[in-house]
Amino acid sequence: MWPYWLMYLIPVLAALSAENKERPWGPWLAFGFFLTICIGFRFQVGGDWNNYLPYYNQEIGKALFAPISGDPGYVFLNRLMALWGWKIYGVNLFCGLIFTIGLTIFCRGLYHSWLGMAVAVPYLVIVVAMGYSRQGVAIGFIFWGLAYLEKGRFLHYVLFIAAASLFHQTAIIMIPLGIFLYRHGWWYRIMATLLVAFGLWNTLVVDDVNHLWAAYVEQKMYSQGAVVRVAMNCVAAIILLRYWKQWKQIYPNALLWLWMSFGAIACVFLVRFATTAVDRLALYLIPLQVVVFSRLPFLSRKEYHPHTMTLWIVFGYGVVLFVWLHFAAHAQYWLPYRNILFE
Repeated sequence: MWPYWLMYLIPVLAALSAENKERPWGPWLAFGFFLTICIGFRFQVGGDWNNYLPYYNQEIGKALFAPISGDPGYVFLNRLMALWGWKIYGVNLFCGLIFTIGLTIFCRGLYHSWLGMAVAVPYLVIVVAMGYSRQGVAIGFIFWGLAYLEKGRFLHYVLFIAAASLFHQTAIIMIPLGIFLYRHGWWYRIMATLLVAFGLWNTLVVDDVNHLWAAYVEQKMYSQGAVVRVAMNCVAAIILLRYWKQWKQIYPNALLWLWMSFGAIACVFLVRFATTAVDRLALYLIPLQVVVFSRLPFLSRKEYHPHTMTLWIVFGYGVVLFVWLHFAAHAQYWLPYRNILFE
């Protein structure tokens, strides 16, 4: 399991160094390349490894522009890789690349950039990106879009959410977040959001609504550990509310994260009714953890020295990684880590 600890310790060591004034691209590109290779060339790693193989196998021999059934982005990607003969590793490499680019661009825009990356590694990188390929690439697009949304670029955000929805239909739920960008232009953003959401809903979701409802709600699918994962988002939400007065004065577009916090808190009350559905949707709220904990050393500077708070945060997420690797019911599907380059 040492590769997982290496993925975590690299950003941890960077976070504990004096890295806030300058952000040279070199270390970020090197670490991004490392993550992409770990995600893309993994071999029989992840709880859904065998579930994704049929996606690839059923596209072998099909014409590139033949009719598509399912998430069009992911199906087309499998078809393209089958045409090129890159197998499932080509699919995973592309998904890993998009995920890493989105996460890197987002984290690099944070003040404590490497701390944000360290927060993302234990669950978002190792479990989600290496386990749920479709949602992993969707979350990569969402991070990419959020980076633009933080700069006030609403249309860029909508386009990235649309791209995310091509790989996993549920990503459409993130579109309304753009409405809370800033106070002026509300009606323009509401109308644009409704039009895009309606178009994506009719194109990607409407035919599968009954199937999704039956699978996630009526059959009462259960995700072990969902309560813990939802609670982690909730902790970040509570911290944001605790420092809300400072937050809204210091950071632009504060309403984005306030509404995301409300969503994280709501998930705590909803998770008991539809465990798997809420658990999967809560994955899209993990950026809240990355933002809040990367800003916490500064927000809490009057109570704790920023370096001390950073130490507590990386220790806490180190505990999360340790507990997951050693005690999670499905960790066996990630252990040992294997890479096709070394097989």
